[in-house]
Amino acid sequence: MDAGVLAQAVELFEARQPFVLASVVWRRAPSSGRQGAKAVILADGTVRGWLGGACAEPSVVRHGLECLETGEPALLFLGQPDELDDRSHEGVRPIAMACESEGAMEIYLEPHRPQPQLIAVGRSPAVDAMASTAAAIGWRPVVVDDGGDPAEHARPELVRTKLDLTGLGADSATAVVVATQGHYDDLALVEALATDAGYVGLVASPRRAAAVLDSLRSQGFGPEDLARVNAPAGLDLGRVPNAEIAVAVMADLVARRAAGELAAAAGAAAGRVEAVDPVCSMTVLVDDAKYHAVHDGADYWFCAAGCLRAFTADPSGYLAPEPG
Repeated sequence: MDAGVLAQAVELFEARQPFVLASVVWRRAPSSGRQGAKAVILADGTVRGWLGGACAEPSVVRHGLECLETGEPALLFLGQPDELDDRSHEGVRPIAMACESEGAMEIYLEPHRPQPQLIAVGRSPAVDAMASTAAAIGWRPVVVDDGGDPAEHARPELVRTKLDLTGLGADSATAVVVATQGHYDDLALVEALATDAGYVGLVASPRRAAAVLDSLRSQGFGPEDLARVNAPAGLDLGRVPNAEIAVAVMADLVARRAAGELAAAAGAAAGRVEAVDPVCSMTVLVDDAKYHAVHDGADYWFCAAGCLRAFTADPSGYLAPEPG
C-alpha cells in the first residue's frame, strides 16, 4: 500500500485541489511498475509517486490531465504495438510502448475535482437546514456565524465564528449564501464578493434585498459586483418556514449545478510542453526529456537512449518525406 501517496491524495481532497489518482492494476514483467503502485497527478502535470519508467509516465500524465478536464475515469493499457488490438475494447485506452522494454501495464486513472461547497453565513434554522441538506447530497457545508456560539447550531463542527471567508477555499464550485436575518448582511456580502465563489446569494425579502444592494452601491460596488448577488436567493415559494427556505435555496443551487454552473475548474498544465518521439511515437515531456537531437535545424526529443541511437543512425527513416 502506498500510504504516503494516499495521504497526499487526502490532503489534496481536503484542500479542494484537483488531482488524478493513478493506480497500476496489472503488470507484466519486465515493466518497472508494480501492481498496486499509486501516484498522484496534479493539475500542472506534476507526478507524486511512482508508476513506471520513462516511456510510460508522459503518456499517463497526458491521459490523466484529459480525465481531469472531463471528470471521467479511464483505464489505460500500455503495451507492445502488436498486442494493442487484442487488449482494445470498450472502456480501455490502448497505448503503444515501442521502446526496449517488453513489459506492459494497465493503469486506472481516477480524477478528483473539488466537491461543491456551500458556505452559509448567519445563525438561524434556515442556515442549519441548508448545511444539513448540503451534507446529505454530497456537498461540503461550512457555517459562518460571526461571534456566535457553535453549540447553538445543529452541527457545531461545521461552524466558523469569524466573518472571514478568505481561508475557506471559495472557488467556482462554491456557493456563498448570506442569511444573517439583517444583522450584518452587507458586511457578509462584502466578504463574499471578495472571493471567487461561483454563486453569491442573499436570503431576504425583496424590499430588504434592495436596501442591502443600495448600501453596497453607496460603498462603491459597481454593476458587475452587484450583478453577482442573487437576491432574494432561492426559488420563489412565497412566505414559507425557515426549513422550506433552505430547501428552496438548495433546489436552486442544484438546478444551477445541473445546468453547468458551480463546476470546479480542472486547472491547466501550464508549461508542460509535449513532443512525440519520432522513433516509437511515445509522448515525451520536453522539460523532463534527457535525450535530444537536432536534425536539419529541427529539435527532436526521445523517451530513451535506444530511440536516440536509432534516430541518429538513420534520421530519414523516421521522418516523413517533405511534400513534393
